[in-house]
Amino acid sequence: MPYRRLPNTDKARLKALKMAVEESEKQELNAAPISYKLLHEAKTIYGVFENTVLQYNQTFESQVSANKKYQQIIKNVRLYISHFIQVLNLAVIRGEIKVENKRFYKLDPNDYTVPDLTSEAALMEWGKNIIDGENERTRNGGIPVYNPTIVKVKVHYDIFKEYKNSQKLFQESTSRNQDHVASMRAEVDKIILEIWNQVEASFASESSAYKRLKACQRFGVVYYYRKGEQILVEDGE
Repeated sequence: MPYRRLPNTDKARLKALKMAVEESEKQELNAAPISYKLLHEAKTIYGVFENTVLQYNQTFESQVSANKKYQQIIKNVRLYISHFIQVLNLAVIRGEIKVENKRFYKLDPNDYTVPDLTSEAALMEWGKNIIDGENERTRNGGIPVYNPTIVKVKVHYDIFKEYKNSQKLFQESTSRNQDHVASMRAEVDKIILEIWNQVEASFASESSAYKRLKACQRFGVVYYYRKGEQILVEDGE
């Protein structure tokens, strides 16, 4: 006889519960192999678990979709910050901006490379540095940097900050719903196990292993053949 194995995915758990409930409801009164109490528990937890899984999937899909847009926003702000620093350095090299004024932006006057902008933390830091620096320098009589202007940089920087906060909320929501799903799995598995035990006990008197297998499978019990095990057929074992 093949061995049974409890579902190991949420989709499979829901399928097992649904099959047991639907097949039981097809039976005549008191003819179902599952007790009324257990069937009621299965129907109740199926509805709650299905809704919990649905909420998790929806929040996860929303997070993935938002993340695609967020990655483009990161790319844009990185480009503008990098470009602004490069244009600023060129202006210093041409003598249009005093070299010591780079300190307004917290840039090393003797370093003409663009800071490492690979991390989100670096984008937050350097975006603020150049916005504050440009505003401070121009307040002291300096000519604004153009192409890009600090206004354009700030627009992309503000969008980045806004979406960064939104992405954090998406992640927290997804994590919270994922925890809800995980917290229900043990109870769901317990009910499925009880259902399968009752189903197998109910059909234990069937005349052949094949008939027992098919009867149990109708109620959602999942069986697997061992390596090399003979497959059950209708006319024999």
